[in-house]
Amino acid sequence: MNSGFRIQNSEFQKLAIIALGSNLGDSPKILCDAFSQLKQLSTAPILKSSLWQTSPVDCPPGSPKFLNAVVALVPHENETPESLLGKLQTLETEFGRRPKQVLNEPRPLDLDLIAFGDEVRATAALTLPHPRAHQRRFVLQPLAEIASDLVLPNQTQTVAQLLAGLHDNESCVKIAAATA
Repeated sequence: MNSGFRIQNSEFQKLAIIALGSNLGDSPKILCDAFSQLKQLSTAPILKSSLWQTSPVDCPPGSPKFLNAVVALVPHENETPESLLGKLQTLETEFGRRPKQVLNEPRPLDLDLIAFGDEVRATAALTLPHPRAHQRRFVLQPLAEIASDLVLPNQTQTVAQLLAGLHDNESCVKIAAATA
C-alpha cells in the first residue's frame, strides 16, 4: 500500500480506478509488471493496493485462484474513458491475453476500468462505473486499502460500507504488499 495515503472523495473526480486480475502464468510478476506499465498512463504517482488471492467468481469449473489488486491513477490531459479502456485492452494483449473463447476463462492479465472520476457511461463498449464492482469482494477489498471512504458514482455507500455489507463466501486473502 502507498504509505497510508488514501483517496478522498474530493480528489476522485480526476482519478481512474483500475482493477487488475491474473490467474494464468506467474501472476505476482505479471501484476507487478502491469503496475509499472500503468505508471506510464498517469501524470502522477499511481496508488496501488496490496496483492490479494481470491477465489474465481463466475469462472469455468477448475479455474485457478486469482491474484487481484487495484490501482488509482491520474489520466493524461484529454484522456477519455474510452481511450483509456483501449490502452488497457492493448496492455492485456501485450501480456498474452487472447480473445475470449469461454466466458471468464483463465487469463494472464485482466484490467477492468472500474471508474473514471465521476463519469457515467452505458454503451456497448463501456459501462461506468463498472456495473458489478460494488458487489465484488475481489474489487472492494483492495480498493478499500486506498479509498475506503470513496463513494463510487451511482452508489450511496462508501467502499468500506459496501465491503462490510457483502454477504458472500468469496475468499479474499492479502498475500503481499504491492511493489514496483
